[in-house]
Amino acid sequence: QVQLVESGGGWVQPGGSLRLSCAASGDIYTVYTMNWYRQSPEKQRELVASITSIGNTNYADSVKGRFTIPRDNAKNTVYLQMNSLKPEETAVYYCNADVVRCSDFGVAHCWGRGTLITVSS
Repeated sequence: QVQLVESGGGWVQPGGSLRLSCAASGDIYTVYTMNWYRQSPEKQRELVASITSIGNTNYADSVKGRFTIPRDNAKNTVYLQMNSLKPEETAVYYCNADVVRCSDFGVAHCWGRGTLITVSS
């Protein structure tokens, strides 16, 4: 089995910053693309940012210039650095990754349980 565990959520004032972490563990041979999604009650789940195993990144237009998605392959960990946060970005943020398992070299499409970010004054 593979687990993704997010951390770093919480409350922040508008204009503030937060950094999320997502660590993959378990039956891992290698991790392909890692992604951050978010979902609020009013919106569908949306892709916020992604990073491939070689460091190519992609961002939603709404977060370009404010968010970055660094990655530590040695730790199977991805981060989401969020700056200049807006109230409308209050949501549950989910980590997602495609993981090749050691046990059978199959690919698992894994999700974390999510972490809540509240942007409010």
